[in-house]
Amino acid sequence: MWSRAAAAAALLALAACRAPPSEPRFPSAHRDVAPIVGDAFSTEDARDRVGEAEEVMVLAGIRPGMSVADVGAGEGYYTVRLAPVVGAKGRVLAEDIQPEVRDALSDRVQRERLDNVAVKLGTPDNPMLPGQSFDRIFLVHMYHEVQSPYAFLWHAREGLKPGGEMILVDSDRPVKQHGIPPAQAKCEFAALGLLPVKFNVLSSREVYFMAFRAAGTRPEPHNIQPCRS
Repeated sequence: MWSRAAAAAALLALAACRAPPSEPRFPSAHRDVAPIVGDAFSTEDARDRVGEAEEVMVLAGIRPGMSVADVGAGEGYYTVRLAPVVGAKGRVLAEDIQPEVRDALSDRVQRERLDNVAVKLGTPDNPMLPGQSFDRIFLVHMYHEVQSPYAFLWHAREGLKPGGEMILVDSDRPVKQHGIPPAQAKCEFAALGLLPVKFNVLSSREVYFMAFRAAGTRPEPHNIQPCRS
């Protein structure tokens, strides 16, 4: 019969075999990361007066029947404006990482009877998007708050349909001032094989629009080359 020590060792080895695989290791940001200041970027009336959402949706080529994801949706400013544009045959997935924000947005979606909108909870490093499901993935005024941008983009990229686009809307200013310079964003997206296909400065002048498409295969986490700010 086995000794107690041998039996314990066998049990530990068996447990190790059954343990889930460890999470991949990603490069750190190598730059500042802005703190999350809340789920509201500005009042909706003030944003409507600037007309940013309409301008962004036109640049992004949003059409009826599309499937789109609003990542870091917050109070749902873009979510509720995307829903009527994609129409009854389209779909909007609104994601946030804070349970209380997700719940408030779910209440809003039900209250406004947006039957083509689903709301889900993600994590800071992973928006938990279903694979190859979206024509457009929106990252609006939130990317500069992502703590682990390479992990985040590595996961988010998998949500794009073939030929789909990831849409970045952000302010051209230092990260500490809640923006990210376009050159820095372009470098970080390129590290994940996401290449720019369109760039526009919006009417508000400080805010820019950039659309990216996936090129080639997604790099393994240990092969990602981080940018240096």
